[in-house]
Amino acid sequence: MDTLNAFNSAIQRRYPSALTLDHVIQRRAFSFCQDQNIAGDNPDAGSAQDAEKNDPSLSSFVSTLVPTAVLAFAFLTLFLLLRRKFKRNYEPRTFLGSLRPQERSPALPNGLLNWFGTFAKVPDTFVLNHQSLDGFLLLRYLKVASATCLVGCCITWPVLFPVNIVGGRGLKQMNLLTMGNVADKNRFYAHVFIAWIFLGFVFYMVARESIYYVNLRQAYFLSPLYSRRMSSRTVLFTSVPDAYLNEGILRRMFGKGVKNLWIANDCEEMEKLVEERDKVAMKLETAETKLIKLANANRLKSMKKGGQNAGPLGHADESNGESGSLAAKWVPTKKRPTHRLKPLIGKKVDTINWCRSELERLIPKIDALQATHRAGNGKFIPSVFIEFFHQSEAQSAFQSLSHHQALHMAPRYIGVSPDEVIWTNLKLRWPARVIRNILTVSFVIGLIVFWSIPVGFVGILSNIQSLITLAPWLNWLNKIPPTIFGVVQGLLPAVLLAVLMALLPVVLRLMAKLGGAPTLSAVELHTQNSYFGFQIVQVFLITTLSSAASASVTGILCHPTDAPNLLATNIPKASNFYISYFVLQGLTISSGALLGIAGLILFRLLGAVLDTTPRKMYKRWSTLSALGWGTVFPVYTNLTVIAITYSVIAPLVLGFATIGLYLIYLAYRYNLLFVVNSHIDTKGLVYPRALQQTTTGAYLAIICLIGLFAINTAPGPVVLMAVFLVLVILFHLSLNAALEPLLKFLPKSLEAEEESLLAAEDGVAAPHSSGTDKGSHVATSGVNSSTDSPRKDVGPAPHKKPNLITKFLRPDIYTDYQTLRRLVPRGFAEIAYDPVVERDAYYHPSISSQTPLLWIPRDSMGVSRQECLHSGKVIPMTDEGAGFDEKGKLTWDQETARPPIWQEKIYY
Repeated sequence: MDTLNAFNSAIQRRYPSALTLDHVIQRRAFSFCQDQNIAGDNPDAGSAQDAEKNDPSLSSFVSTLVPTAVLAFAFLTLFLLLRRKFKRNYEPRTFLGSLRPQERSPALPNGLLNWFGTFAKVPDTFVLNHQSLDGFLLLRYLKVASATCLVGCCITWPVLFPVNIVGGRGLKQMNLLTMGNVADKNRFYAHVFIAWIFLGFVFYMVARESIYYVNLRQAYFLSPLYSRRMSSRTVLFTSVPDAYLNEGILRRMFGKGVKNLWIANDCEEMEKLVEERDKVAMKLETAETKLIKLANANRLKSMKKGGQNAGPLGHADESNGESGSLAAKWVPTKKRPTHRLKPLIGKKVDTINWCRSELERLIPKIDALQATHRAGNGKFIPSVFIEFFHQSEAQSAFQSLSHHQALHMAPRYIGVSPDEVIWTNLKLRWPARVIRNILTVSFVIGLIVFWSIPVGFVGILSNIQSLITLAPWLNWLNKIPPTIFGVVQGLLPAVLLAVLMALLPVVLRLMAKLGGAPTLSAVELHTQNSYFGFQIVQVFLITTLSSAASASVTGILCHPTDAPNLLATNIPKASNFYISYFVLQGLTISSGALLGIAGLILFRLLGAVLDTTPRKMYKRWSTLSALGWGTVFPVYTNLTVIAITYSVIAPLVLGFATIGLYLIYLAYRYNLLFVVNSHIDTKGLVYPRALQQTTTGAYLAIICLIGLFAINTAPGPVVLMAVFLVLVILFHLSLNAALEPLLKFLPKSLEAEEESLLAAEDGVAAPHSSGTDKGSHVATSGVNSSTDSPRKDVGPAPHKKPNLITKFLRPDIYTDYQTLRRLVPRGFAEIAYDPVVERDAYYHPSISSQTPLLWIPRDSMGVSRQECLHSGKVIPMTDEGAGFDEKGKLTWDQETARPPIWQEKIYY
C-alpha cells in the first residue's frame, strides 16, 4: 500500500490534474473507448459484429502453423541426412562397446527412409527390457495421454461442436467452436453431461493406469533380475539416534536376516584428500600426454625436413634410463609441461615431477585412512545401510516402525543404489531435515509465485519503445546508438529468457538437495513436484488469466455492466493461444529432439577443443546423454492438463493435443531406443506421480465450468457440476487410499506365487538351461533375446486373449501380476558380486576409491614406455589402446571400446 501511495504521488507530480493511479487508468480506458468508437453513449458500439470482422483466431493459427511446419520439416530433413553420417550421435545404443550386448538396440538400416519399418517393429517393451522402467513409463504416459485426448475428441466433438456453432453470440472462425459462442443457458446442459462423461473417463484412465503400474512394479521388483540385487535387499535408515549407531544393537533389532551392515562415516577429511589425489593424477596424465604429443610432433617435423628418424624402441635399457631421457631427445627442458603452484604469482615447477612427488605423499596417507574407516574406527553419522539375505526380510524391515520416537530412523528408503546416494545429506538429523525442508519448500513456492517478475522484466526489455511512449521520462534511451538499442531490445531479452529457463531446473534440483533428499532419485521426485507446480502456475494459469483479462479489461472499463458477457466470451477465446502452443510444441519439440543439433555441435566442437587425452576422448565417446525425469515429465503432464482443462470449453484443443503428444511420443521413442541412457532410476515412481498430477486438469476443468456457468447465470449447470466435483473428490480420495500402500511396499502374497511360477518355468526350460538356481539362467541370444513382447520363456498366457473392450474395462484381470511379469526381463544379466565389491558397496566413495589407472598414448620412440615405467612406481599407468596416426593426431581403439580404464557396470 505504501508503494502504491508513493506511485500515486509520483503520478500526481507528473500529471497535476490526475488524483490517483486509478484516475490515469480510467482516463486511458475512456480515451481508448473513444478511439474504438465504443463510448458509453453508443450502445451499438463494441458489439459482436465488430469483433467478428477482426477475429484473428484463424489468421493467428495459420501464422503459427506455417513457419513452425517449415522449421519442423527442415529439422526432420537434417535429421534424416545427418543420421546416416553421425551414428555416434543418432544411433549410439546400437554399437557402443561401453554397453553390454544385451543393453544394445538392434541396428537400423542406413538408408534415408528404409529404417522406418525396423523402427516400427521394435516394441516399447524393448526400453523396459534393455534400459529402464522410467523410460518405458515415459513412453506409456505420452501414448496414454494422446489416446485420452483422442477419445475426448470422439466424445466432445459430435455433441459440443453443433451446440457451440449455433450458440447465438455471433463469434466467427475458430472462436465459433468454443463455449464462448453459446448464449442460451439451456444449451449448457450439453456441456455438463459431456463433461461428466469425458472427465469421468479421465479419472478412470488414471485409476486404470495406476493399477497397471502397481502390477508392473510388483512384477519388476519380484523378478530375479531385481530381487537378487543388493539394492533390493538393502534398506537405508536416516536420522538414526547415536545410541543405535552400533552394529550389535542393530543386528539384535533386525534379527538373523541381516547380512551386511554399513554405518555411514564422516569422511570429510578423506574426501578432500581423495579429490586432491584424483586431481593431481589427472594433471599428471594430462602433462604426460602433452609431453608425448610434443615429442611426436617434433619427430614428425624432423622427418619432413629429412632429418633424424626415430624408429621403435629397440633396447629395454633405454626406457630404464633416467626419467625423461628419451623425451629430452625431442623436447627441450624449457618446453616440458610446467605450472605455477599459485595462480600468476606462484613458483613455476615441472608438472610431471611435482605430480609424482605429490602422489607419493597422498596415496599412502589415503590408504591408511581407508583402512581405519573399514575397521570401524571412523566418526559415525546418523545413517545406516542394512543388507538382508532376502528381499522379503528387507521389505519387512522397510515396512516396520523402527523406532518408538517420531522422526527417528526415518525416513527409510529401499532399492537405493550406492552411486545415487547424496552422502552430505546423510549427516542430517531430523530437526535439521525438517527445518531445511520448510525453508526450501517456502523458497520454491515463492519462486513459482514471483517468477513473473524477472520474466516480466525481460518482456519489458523486448518492448522498450512502447515503454518509452507510456513513460516519457525514459526518453533518454532514444539517445542510445541504434545498433546497441536493437541488441538490447531484440537479442538481449531472448538470451536472458533462455538463461532464466535453463537455470530454473538447476535451482529446483538444488533446492531438493538442500532440503535433505538423500538420493538422486528422491531429488528427481521432488523436482517433478516443484517443476509441475511451476508449469501449472506460470505456463498455464497466469497465461490463461492474463490472456482473458487483456481481452476483457478494456471492454469492462468501457461497459462495466457487460462484464459477465465479456468474460464468458473471452475466457474460452484464450484457448486459441494453446492451439498454437500445441502446434509449436508438437512440431518443434519432436523434430528438435530427433535432430539434437546442439548436442551434435557440442559433441564435435568441444571434443575437438577439450579432448586432449585418451581418457577424455573415451569418456566423451562412451558417455550417453541422459534424461532428467524430474523436468521431462512435468512438461508433458502440463500439456495434458491444458488439453483436459479446455476439453469442454474449447474441444478443438483436444485434436491438436492428440497430434502433438503423439509426435512427441514418437520422438522420445526413437531417442530412448537408440540415443539416450538412464543414469537415475526412480523405479517408475515418476509415473504414478504424473498420473496424479494429470487429475489437476480435470479439477481445473470442473472449476472453470462452474465459474463460466455462474458468469452466465445458469444455476442448473452450476449445481450439477458442483455435485460432480464432490463425487470425483470422493472417488479420488478412495483411489489414493487404496493404492498408496501398493505404491510403496511389496505384498507378501506374491512372494510364494513368484517362487512357484519360477520353479514351473525352470522345469519347462530345464533342457535349455544348465543353471540350478531358479530364475538365474542368463540369456545367450544377445540383443534380440527380449525384443518380442511378451517373453517366450514363461509358458502360456494366464488368461484367454480378450477383446479390446474387455481388456480395457478389466485391468485388474488382463493387466494383473501374472500377465505383466511376462514383460519383465529375466535373463538380462547375471547378478553376482565380487567379494570386494560386496564388502565396499555402501561405504562412502572415498573409502572404497582406488588409485586411478592413468592412460597415455603410445608412441614409436618409446617415450610413453619410459614414462609408464617411472610414473608407474608411484601410480599405475599404461599406454595400451591409444596412439597416434600418421599425421600425429591422437587416436584410441574405438572398435573394441574396451580401453584399460573401462570398468564393467555393476548392477547394484
